Amino acid sequence: MAEAEAPQDAVPKKKSKLPLILGLVLFLVLGGGGFYAVYSGLILGSSAASANLTVDQSSALPDIAFVPLEPVTITLGDVSANMHLRLTAQLEVEKSKEQEVTLLTPRILDVLNGYLRAVEVPELEDPHALVRLRSQMLRRIQIVTGEGRVRDLLVTEFVLH
Repeated sequence: MAEAEAPQDAVPKKKSKLPLILGLVLFLVLGGGGFYAVYSGLILGSSAASANLTVDQSSALPDIAFVPLEPVTITLGDVSANMHLRLTAQLEVEKSKEQEVTLLTPRILDVLNGYLRAVEVPELEDPHALVRLRSQMLRRIQIVTGEGRVRDLLVTEFVLH
């Protein structure tokens, strides 16, 4: 009878966590694989449609022109610091708007001069700042020229010396 009685103080056996861990790992692998398949177009994307898109894009170039801006040299900070910024850029416009934008070039240069003089030197030295500066300059140019005239600003030279 001593063997028939189970000790009441005995701790019940713990369940294994292996199925939970296995399920979690399987969930992550399948989720990542599903994301990749959808993102890369293997699922829910037809290869024929994407092939046609690339052919259409490369065969027909948009009707654009580039308006070159005169190089802008700006003194930065104190005159005693003797730091300069040299900017050369071009404006991407529709061919039909090229004459209008060329006529407004002095105003565009004035806006760029004013904006770049207001930017702090440490911000200009940041390697990632060009993207921010470019978008700010483009927005100001679009305000000066009017909506729909300038499509993009292409910075061809941006040198601090």
